[in-house]
Amino acid sequence: MKSYFITGTDTGVGKTVITASLAACLKKRGIDVGVMKPIATGVPQKNGFKSSDVTLLSNAASVNDSEEEINPVFIPLPSSPYDACKILNHTFDINVIFDKFEKLLKKHQILLVEGIGGIMTPLSNNYFVADMVKKMGLETIIVARSTLGTLNHTMMTFRICRQYEIPVKGIIVNYYDEKGMEAERNSPMTIHEITGIPILGVLPFVKDFQDLKTMIRFAEQNLDLKLLIS
Repeated sequence: MKSYFITGTDTGVGKTVITASLAACLKKRGIDVGVMKPIATGVPQKNGFKSSDVTLLSNAASVNDSEEEINPVFIPLPSSPYDACKILNHTFDINVIFDKFEKLLKKHQILLVEGIGGIMTPLSNNYFVADMVKKMGLETIIVARSTLGTLNHTMMTFRICRQYEIPVKGIIVNYYDEKGMEAERNSPMTIHEITGIPILGVLPFVKDFQDLKTMIRFAEQNLDLKLLIS
């Protein structure tokens, strides 16, 4: 079975919710799925994992992996990793990420790795998320919005993946609004038409994304899960 890197066209497009939904669905099918958030930033949680994203991913996959494995780098400032490191005078060793990645890859049948921000989010002044994905050697799933502007952001993300020779498994359109403008409703079809990349699914906005049962139900109804595990 293949493992995947889930990236987004921007921050806040629903990467964590999508990754957690996929993990929960795979777990439900009896697949040993692992999750990883190599780099996270933000305000530390008081209980459990420092990152709320990591908590959601871990609960969805029901894994017993340590925080150091799932999230080897946490920077306590809600900003891009590069800016957060500059502000806090903080550094991290990128090789620690690859070490934990290789261990998780061997422990699970499928590993879902969630990125931070978009594909060109800087991790340092000359190293980007795309460089990390390239070294991991994973196929990528792109999470995109359905609102106006998504065509531009999705095309740029797709072109960067192609430039870095990162294979794209498919695109998931999130926060789809059936009552939205006609241009927004047509965006999934247009994205596929221009890129030739499969649309793995179109998900509506889910208010209570912390409810695993709700997440699983929407994912099973709207995502092509068979394509991911074939």
